[in-house]
Amino acid sequence: MPSQHHKTSVHRLLGILFLSSLTLSLWLGHLPSIAQPAAPGNVATTQSGNASQLVQQGVESYQTGDYQGAIEPWQNALELYQRTNNRLNAAIIRENLARTYQKIGHIEQAISYWQQAIADYQELGDWQQIGRMKTELAQAYSRFGQARKAIALLCGVPDSRKQESCPEGSAVQIAQAHHDRDGEIAAHGSLGEAYRLRGDYDQAIAHLNRSLKIAQELNHPASGASTLNNLGNVYMAQAQLTEGYANSAQQRGANTKASEFRQDAIEYYQQAQTHFQQSLQLAQNDQFAQMRVLRNLVKLYYRPKQSTLPNAANNAATTLKQAQNLLKRLPDSQDKVYAAIEFAKLEQPMTPVDTTSQHSPCGKRLLEGQAEELLNQAVSIAQRLQDSRSQSFALGELGHLYECHQDYQNAQEFTQKAQWVADKNQSAKDSLYLWEWQAGRIFNAQGNETEAVKAYERAIATINDIRNELLIAQRDLQFDFRDAINPLHREFAQLRLERAALKPRDSQDYKKELDSALETIDSLKLAELQNYFGNDCALTLISQERVEELVGENTAVFSSIILSDRTAILVSLPNGEKRLKWIDVDSQTLRDEINQFRRGLERRRDITYNPKPAQELYNKIIAPFANDLKSAPIETLVFIQDGILRSIPMAALHDGNKFLVENYAIATTPSLNLTNPQALNRQNLRVLALGLTQESEVNGQTFSALTNVETELKEIETQFPGSQTLLNEDFTPKRMEEELSQTVYPILHIATHGQFSAIREDTFLVTGNNDKLTLNDLENIISRVSRKPDSGELLALTACQTAVGDDRAALGLAGIAVQAGVSSALASLWFVNDASTAQLVTEFYANLRRPGVSKAEALRAAQRKLIEAKDTEEINDQYAHPAYWAPFILIGNWL
Repeated sequence: MPSQHHKTSVHRLLGILFLSSLTLSLWLGHLPSIAQPAAPGNVATTQSGNASQLVQQGVESYQTGDYQGAIEPWQNALELYQRTNNRLNAAIIRENLARTYQKIGHIEQAISYWQQAIADYQELGDWQQIGRMKTELAQAYSRFGQARKAIALLCGVPDSRKQESCPEGSAVQIAQAHHDRDGEIAAHGSLGEAYRLRGDYDQAIAHLNRSLKIAQELNHPASGASTLNNLGNVYMAQAQLTEGYANSAQQRGANTKASEFRQDAIEYYQQAQTHFQQSLQLAQNDQFAQMRVLRNLVKLYYRPKQSTLPNAANNAATTLKQAQNLLKRLPDSQDKVYAAIEFAKLEQPMTPVDTTSQHSPCGKRLLEGQAEELLNQAVSIAQRLQDSRSQSFALGELGHLYECHQDYQNAQEFTQKAQWVADKNQSAKDSLYLWEWQAGRIFNAQGNETEAVKAYERAIATINDIRNELLIAQRDLQFDFRDAINPLHREFAQLRLERAALKPRDSQDYKKELDSALETIDSLKLAELQNYFGNDCALTLISQERVEELVGENTAVFSSIILSDRTAILVSLPNGEKRLKWIDVDSQTLRDEINQFRRGLERRRDITYNPKPAQELYNKIIAPFANDLKSAPIETLVFIQDGILRSIPMAALHDGNKFLVENYAIATTPSLNLTNPQALNRQNLRVLALGLTQESEVNGQTFSALTNVETELKEIETQFPGSQTLLNEDFTPKRMEEELSQTVYPILHIATHGQFSAIREDTFLVTGNNDKLTLNDLENIISRVSRKPDSGELLALTACQTAVGDDRAALGLAGIAVQAGVSSALASLWFVNDASTAQLVTEFYANLRRPGVSKAEALRAAQRKLIEAKDTEEINDQYAHPAYWAPFILIGNWL
């Protein structure tokens, strides 16, 4: 039988293990002793003694960083406790095994052991431990990229804003009900971290501050240090995201807005710095906690852009030196591996950075002479720890270092090792696409196109497999996520297009290469849509047979692929043939031309419209295929646009004599695979029409009165008997949902100010009573009823607005139909005079009621009527200007 001293020692060691292993390093108190007294001579006593020795052996291995060495004795101890039906000790062993598996990156095994430990504690009726284990399980889900599951365990439904308290059985509620203040610190801290990963920073800050307040009340410096570090991470994420918004605004020429975003970003960076420094002061007795904070401070000071933080250069050098000194003293651990990798990747502050690459570009490294040594050290430690995930990153980064040095033999060798390690462990899968992509670049650099193609294909297939997990894990850095996968897809599409150029134009190989390029960019667009709408966006793809059903004999599909130095325009014709032409200008020049074109369209004050920019774009995009379109013959053009091209109406392109819409019906879709091919059912068409005529103020912004909206809605009611109108104070989200749930309305028409922004949270429709309908609200309301027969045929949004040159805003406009589950959307790209809108909408619906007229043709006829305003007495002549008719685009199903 073990001595009392031995029991106390095991108890103490397991307590330390418990405290140091939490993802957030939050103080949760001591675990019960594993060693239990038993009567002398009993068989169970002998087994208990053996188990205690095994526990001690595991603790000693764990404390030296030998996590694999801890697993076997603990698993043997667990078998002994199970044999003697010692559920309490079995539970404690399981939770420690869970922590150990998490330490070596085996998150799935960790989750399994925590779930078993929770079941044990439920049998024992130990609610305090149930709550604590749910918190640790939630942390594991967060680390595995499943923040939604984490939030559900901790406090219920992730997206509920009306929820005032956490439901019964959640970790937060259990801690509160059982007065477990340590458990509350951990649960709120973990909840804050999960919300950070979902990009919900307000919720993250609120829960982390609650955690910090309790830690301060209980004088728990370890918990306070960890929570302050996580608050710093939230503010740094906000700063990086806001910096992304600033870059987007600058690209579209909105310099004032860009300046405002940059100032906000600086303030967030300063908040991050303050919290990291406070955390470091509290973490003086914990080397691992210190290293986590120092890594964050180093990342903060050595950001790609020149830092605007006070005394940044001195702080950067001092912090890095402090971190390097600590790295030498730090025991072998996963933290040490990642620190070494990060320091090896650091670059000179003024090194130009390719913001479309997740990998460090091949610029001058800050620790150039030490980078190889640091990475080799990281590889050795990760191998000793048998931590597949950190080993994968260490090997892969070493391969990247050799790639930058153009030592392709070593680059290929270490990249292949990184692939092999990542592929054998589920928790390292999200790194696998990086090394497959890296292999593709290395093969391509050596002129081995065949192997490069295979590597790129594997990388994109891997991304498609893990897209949801990646989205969740990267939700707090939306722009970074998009930039991370953008170059991969574009590099591969470019490789395919270049290979096509070497094939005979009438060969199957030519078509195969073009098809592959289109599929690659389509995959990127699906990921972008999901990224914009968040990780819970479920995209339902239709089959290839239904795509062929959608694209009839008289339809041509234009697809664009924007590369850094030029842009590809691909046209798919009804006979299966494909055509490729290049716009030989770089992406920034194209962006400038596009923005100039759109600004010219919007200038209603120019009585005489200057069609020159429209002609220049026509000559680049349409003219090279004019003969193909005539010989087909084509009646409808469908555009699947890339990047900045999403923000302009193709209807307004001009051939020198006519606008494009005068010759063809036009539609746009984010992807053919997302477009429902079902034709409009014209039986029992009715409309739920909602509108606002009054001036409104939302978020401090004033929206002008829309005096002609009432006329617009009355015309709709006249054309569609059985329709319903909700105007001004009757136009509320609640009334809208009630009407849609009671009656089937195939068409939902909303005539109000709408703002579509790169920032999804700033995208909304103005409703009655100075309120707003967010993208989430609209999608939730429509999706609940769109599954009913004959519902969700068309969503019309008039008086909307997207920013000039903002391709993400246009992405939101295009994606709303997909996300809400409607077949088609009619929307405007900029705010239009509501009198002309009423004219166009009335004409559109009149055409739509006619048998055999497609939605695209109905819009075309309505736009042509305004173009020919001079010939029609009842229409104001000035409406012929494209500012009045061009912004209306049809998204999705055009049949």
